Amino acid sequence: MTLDAKDRKILSALQQDSRLTMQELAERTGMSSSAVWRRVKSLEEAGIIDRYAAIVDTRKAGFGFSAIVHLTLARHEQKNVERFIKEVMRHPEVLECYATSGEADFHLRVVVEDIDAYNAFLDDFIFRLPGVSQVRSNIVLKEIKADTALPFRNLGTSQN
Repeated sequence: MTLDAKDRKILSALQQDSRLTMQELAERTGMSSSAVWRRVKSLEEAGIIDRYAAIVDTRKAGFGFSAIVHLTLARHEQKNVERFIKEVMRHPEVLECYATSGEADFHLRVVVEDIDAYNAFLDDFIFRLPGVSQVRSNIVLKEIKADTALPFRNLGTSQN
């Protein structure tokens, strides 16, 4: 599915407030409610809209400790990689995980209550994984920018 300017307007509006009614979305995009509804359904069916969610303030919700974990595997044996990915998916403390090139093989964003919970996370999970050779943590001191919205206003401005 190729996104046009109308799709990008819908997606931009939904990223700002996914609770908009079809009528409100139609008003913001200059389209009819039925046209917006059809486009939203198409975007959902194509998997472009993956899900709808509430953005929760981590600190206000009691998660006062965040870290970026840089993890390197000793060997990239398929079974170790598969087990690592499976285990990461099971741990809700890991909000994001990226396989990367460069110094580390994986980068994780971890959010927990406090330093003691982070230490337990490392001891009970990360340090017990087979094949892990190096773990480095960068503690988040201050969140400067945390956004979830893609910059559709900058994408394909020359298209319809």
